[in-house]
Amino acid sequence: MARKQVLRALPADWPVSITEATNGRQAMDAIRQGLGQVVLLDLTMPEMDGYQVLSALRAEGLKAQVIVISGDVQEEAVRRVHELGALAFLKKPFDEAELRQTLGKLGLLAHPGQTPQPRAVQNTAISFHDAFRETVNVAIGRAAALIAKVLGVFVQLPVPNVNILEVGELHMALADASNSQQLTAICQGFIGGGIAGEALLMFHDSEITDIALLMQRESADYSDLEMLLDLSSVLIGACLSSIAEQVDVGFSQGHPQILGQHAAIDELIRVNRKRWKKTLAVEISYSLEGQDISFDLLLLFTEDSIPRLTHKLAYLMN
Repeated sequence: MARKQVLRALPADWPVSITEATNGRQAMDAIRQGLGQVVLLDLTMPEMDGYQVLSALRAEGLKAQVIVISGDVQEEAVRRVHELGALAFLKKPFDEAELRQTLGKLGLLAHPGQTPQPRAVQNTAISFHDAFRETVNVAIGRAAALIAKVLGVFVQLPVPNVNILEVGELHMALADASNSQQLTAICQGFIGGGIAGEALLMFHDSEITDIALLMQRESADYSDLEMLLDLSSVLIGACLSSIAEQVDVGFSQGHPQILGQHAAIDELIRVNRKRWKKTLAVEISYSLEGQDISFDLLLLFTEDSIPRLTHKLAYLMN
């Protein structure tokens, strides 16, 4: 879906032929064949990410002019791609005018007298899963940028997993999280515009001391749980606000609570049993570079939310 958005935004009068790649490895193969004089590059990709592509281009001495288009908007991400040779960085979501302006500034648009070449653009249908995954991808990048500032670290972003879970699978996953002696799970409900659900953020207890060091906790009165609740509010809030902005709704958020303490798993399941027959589940595993710290964010949308989200994302899927 990200590629389709870029294709739509390319100037219609730009005399180029276009090659698409689904991951960094395919991109490198195409560039080696001379098919990538100008490269519009994402960062979060399977098999070989954008940073690895930029490093490989430099190592192999390949002369590609690279513009990065990414939802990873950490200041360190922008700095790194420029250091690795990217000419420009566009933050997702971008628009046609922004891309054209960037291409123009870099002298990459058509010169007078050149005529556009016919483009064989594949008009592939975009599924709801693909559209929603790209929406979440932008959201987790916004959240990572905030966490990076709070903790003073670089956050490594995954490709998010989007699945439909049956109620039994969901309950088993939540029960495992709440019963674990090694995890602290924080949940926060949200609702708005016909869309509702729960966000769960899970921390490994063995890493809480290291998180406290990064947050430079100075007061003994500031407990581990208070610290995790504050961190959860930042991360969950940033994710949900970005998703809400992209689908043009407003979310009201409940207070974050410790799963298994203030919010028992049995009560969470009982309250949501009817609306969680099937659940749209998004799994995101953040890790911090140079630190033995990772945490998992699970966004659970009720089955009734799926038609509304599908309607809201229809403009991306067509």
